[in-house]
Amino acid sequence: MSASRLLAITRRLLQQFRRDRRTLALLFVVPVVILGLFYFLLRGGGPHPAVGVVDLDQGPLGSAVAHQLEASTVVGASQMDESTAVERLKDGRLAGYVVLPADFSTAASSSGVVRPQIYLEGSQPSQSGPVVQATNQALAGAASAILVAAGGRSAHVDPSLTYLYGGASLDTLDYLGGAFVGLVVFFLVFVITCVAFLRERSQGTLERLMASPLRRGEIVLGYTLGFILVALAQAAEVLLFALLVLRIHNAGNVLLIFGIETLLALSAVNLGIFLSMFARSEFQAVQFIPLVVVPQVLLSGIIFPVVSEPGWLQGVSNVLPLTYAANGLRDVMLKGADLTWHSVQLDVAVVFAFAAAAMVAAAATLRRHVA
Repeated sequence: MSASRLLAITRRLLQQFRRDRRTLALLFVVPVVILGLFYFLLRGGGPHPAVGVVDLDQGPLGSAVAHQLEASTVVGASQMDESTAVERLKDGRLAGYVVLPADFSTAASSSGVVRPQIYLEGSQPSQSGPVVQATNQALAGAASAILVAAGGRSAHVDPSLTYLYGGASLDTLDYLGGAFVGLVVFFLVFVITCVAFLRERSQGTLERLMASPLRRGEIVLGYTLGFILVALAQAAEVLLFALLVLRIHNAGNVLLIFGIETLLALSAVNLGIFLSMFARSEFQAVQFIPLVVVPQVLLSGIIFPVVSEPGWLQGVSNVLPLTYAANGLRDVMLKGADLTWHSVQLDVAVVFAFAAAAMVAAAATLRRHVA
């Protein structure tokens, strides 16, 4: 075995990496960006879940618990009347609210039972957990007041949980399933389209089509229709498997779910066509996955709620198509939303607009790089 020949191979490989700036960025820049996103998502100091406190108790116990909730470092609690709390819970401005009933103190003194009423929005477990945790901490902080109200006896804490959407019977897959359905479709359709369209270009098929009387828009639209038919079949399979085999919770219209999937697939197809123009090989096409897909997975609210992100990062999340698709799918499947909901209308409109913009970009890029 010749050491010089081994070193020659090693030197040649390193020179190839040195000339391939995209690969160098994938190796040394992308990991830092992704880890940085994890830092801001997990330690970035985003706003705490908003919680309402409705104190109907006239005794000292209600006042003590309400004060402890407002001082909580787990949630952002503020006192309000019950009608305001209900309104804000429905429109998503509150993760939950706690009602301290009128007999809160008297029940503790007569029966030794402390029974706060906790109302949770319920569509995002990561927001519901802190509400229950903060309430328990507030009760622990007001333990001396509870003992006084209970006449020195050990009081029994029995909170009442009510969910606006979902419920205690739903598991993690039920909560995340709708967004994952969209993610699977977006990811696979994007990768397949990007690689397949690149292959058409590298084999010379696209250049021959460009030399024909076909217009560039017709070429892009024709490829889009072909890819989208395959994507629709895949989307139907994913949806049926999720609902019938995995039994993911669904409270909405199946056709509306499929419609949002279709728009997301259309976005992925046109994005794949557009970005394939900037790749010279299938390896370079695959490099777009950590650049395009991974940040959207982290920032679109599929795993980490957008409302828990720092403000500047929420601005980034709010321009990503996957954010709106995940919101729409979650609203339909967990909340039973339909097209009369303003939020669903916005989600559908944004994903459709992105798909249209990606198609225009693909046609423009085709003209610049191939003609």
